[in-house]
Amino acid sequence: MTTFLRSDWEPLERAHFSRVDALLADHLARRQRREPHPVEDFLFTYYSARPSQLRVWHPGPGLRLLDAPEYAERRGYVVIDGAAQLDPAEIERRTDSISWIRTLLGATLDRQPQFGCFGLHEWAMVYRTDAVRHQKWPLRLGAEGTDQVVESHKIGCSHFDAFRFFTDAARPLNVLQPTREAQPQLEQGGCLHANMDLYKWATKLAPFTPSALVLDCFELARDIRTLDMRASPYDLAPLGYDPVRIETAAGKAEYAAAQRTFAERARPLREQLVALCNELLD
Repeated sequence: MTTFLRSDWEPLERAHFSRVDALLADHLARRQRREPHPVEDFLFTYYSARPSQLRVWHPGPGLRLLDAPEYAERRGYVVIDGAAQLDPAEIERRTDSISWIRTLLGATLDRQPQFGCFGLHEWAMVYRTDAVRHQKWPLRLGAEGTDQVVESHKIGCSHFDAFRFFTDAARPLNVLQPTREAQPQLEQGGCLHANMDLYKWATKLAPFTPSALVLDCFELARDIRTLDMRASPYDLAPLGYDPVRIETAAGKAEYAAAQRTFAERARPLREQLVALCNELLD
């Protein structure tokens, strides 16, 4: 256990505040204007962490903070001999959750990544329906053209939280039928949503997750979400998003190359989260 004086840890906290403020500035400005955004709002609606929660600096396991009265009332912390540290009782209460996250992330690390889905999950979410999620934004190929793309491809979505948003007509077309229970057996490191979800697991492990790791996962999720929607059936060109035309051979190649890059970025973050779970459980 390392003990930090306030003069040691306060600069780290200030650097964290600066990084968060830069990452969230555009979102907070849009929220003030009540201006929705079909790409970036996902990080604050689908995922549960609020901007105010992201702004709190968490040092992670193995560190004690002297002269840190602000941590005395924060969940997951305890003050012992004048120093704030993670509360072992809170870790014990959450053992089952931590173990499940470790199992999921560890299984994903061990599985061979797949790069042939081409983002068709977003297309399956609007297949043969008028109730599209982003109604203010037109479908790039129109409803009929979108349906034809779905029907002319083999859909192999392995991610339950993407699959559950498929339309009723699209679900039988998926090669797999993912369930929550089967998630550790199906999730794989090439999946955009599995890699975006590293941000979810990092925040669910809070306050145990070091804040720098949380923000690394946030940045990855934001970048992946951009590709996810560029490859979607929506026409987002007015927002400055050039489409990745996955209905073409060139678009498929572009998507798969980006998918591989994100898998490479995600792997060390997944490894760090597994190591964190192991440290907490040990």
